[in-house]
Amino acid sequence: MTSRPPKKAPRRTAERILEVTLDLFNRFGEPNVSTTLISAELNISPGNLYYHYPAKDELINSLFDRYEQKLNELLRAADNVANVEDAWLFFHMFFELIWQYRFLYRDLNDLLSKNRRLETHFQFVLKHKQEAVKAVLDGLARHQAFGARGLDAREADAVSTAMVVVLTYWLSYEYVRDPRKALEPESAGAALLRGAYHLLSLLMPYLEPAQREHLFSLVGSYRAPPKPAS
Repeated sequence: MTSRPPKKAPRRTAERILEVTLDLFNRFGEPNVSTTLISAELNISPGNLYYHYPAKDELINSLFDRYEQKLNELLRAADNVANVEDAWLFFHMFFELIWQYRFLYRDLNDLLSKNRRLETHFQFVLKHKQEAVKAVLDGLARHQAFGARGLDAREADAVSTAMVVVLTYWLSYEYVRDPRKALEPESAGAALLRGAYHLLSLLMPYLEPAQREHLFSLVGSYRAPPKPAS
């Protein structure tokens, strides 16, 4: 008699709740998603939802904890950046993570005004982002990615701050440009590409010529070919 493969254990309800909540927050924006909508999407009772997450803020905080954990794992890679291609990959991954949790950035000011925990923790997020960006700049400097002019400490501080601003508010800019489509999944590739390029373009005045040209070639290789004329 052939043995049947063991049945897969069902995912825990708490895990499913977070997955569906993240999808709804990303699609509609956190202020527009109620716990009633979440429970209806999951086909569970509101009481079941409240059993796992007694308040909406607990859902937000749990998702933020996941984002912060993944962010801290990613930031450790900043020390390994040695050239423009490394930087391109690092920041593209950074934007991909932000996209995955884009509701945080789409509704950032609103969330911070309502959630004291996020207000406090996002200050640490900004601090860690800037430390990682400075680590990237240090790595590029050590490996002679900058030209003869270089990047002195005062410039590095200003440039790293500007790069953190782009990282933090790029999706808000994309949303203002095209509110109906900017944060839809089909827009992700182009939005992340533009974000990574404009972020690294802040380094253009300092890169040595070969590294600058390589950045242009990287952007070109990721751009979709033009559509044929109809």
